[in-house]
Parts: sequence; structure tokens; C-alpha cells
Amino acid sequence: MRIGEYPPEYNKAIHGPYDPARYYGKPDTPFTQVKLGELFAWFGRRNKSPQAATQAVSRAFWRWQHKYVFPVRAGIASYFQLTMGLVVIFYCLNYKRIKTHRNYKYH
Repeated sequence: MRIGEYPPEYNKAIHGPYDPARYYGKPDTPFTQVKLGELFAWFGRRNKSPQAATQAVSRAFWRWQHKYVFPVRAGIASYFQLTMGLVVIFYCLNYKRIKTHRNYKYH
């Protein structure tokens, strides 16, 4: 699959209009229903390529947008989530400089 193309599993006659938030591959047992003994086999069936990881992140982003950004009466939750995500990212990036500003109590 190349950039801008539909997944090979997608068939317009079967699935209808394309939804970027949906996985069109073969359905598998959800992670929440996997038993402990089947965990290694379940991870073995996963596609671990960088392309698959990128597709999973893209689907998660589209699901987030469908839930918080696209509704007609969308609230401010998406803005707060975006702001808090940026706060966490910049805190992690600047942690080396911030940790030297701690207050120590000397005895």
C-alpha cells in the first residue's frame, strides 16, 4: 500500500464508503478478551512493521476527531486535550533543565 491509496482489504461493494477510523483487515480477538495463556500467540499475530504502527496511529487520530472535533455541538474537550498533550510533550523535552530547579531541604 502506498500513500493515498486504500488498504488492500477494503472493498467498496462490501464496506460502503471508506472510513479512515476503521480497520478493514481480518478481525481478531480484542486485547481485553485475550487470556493470559494466549497472550504470546496474540502478540505473534500482530503486524509489527513501521507502516502498521503508522496506520494504527492514523486510525486512532481519526477516531479521536470523529468523537471530539467533528460533531456539530463539539465542546472544548478537544482543545483541553490538545493543550494538555502539548504540556506533557514540552515538559518531557525540557525535563533536564527543569529538574535543576527543585527545592532541596538541607538539615
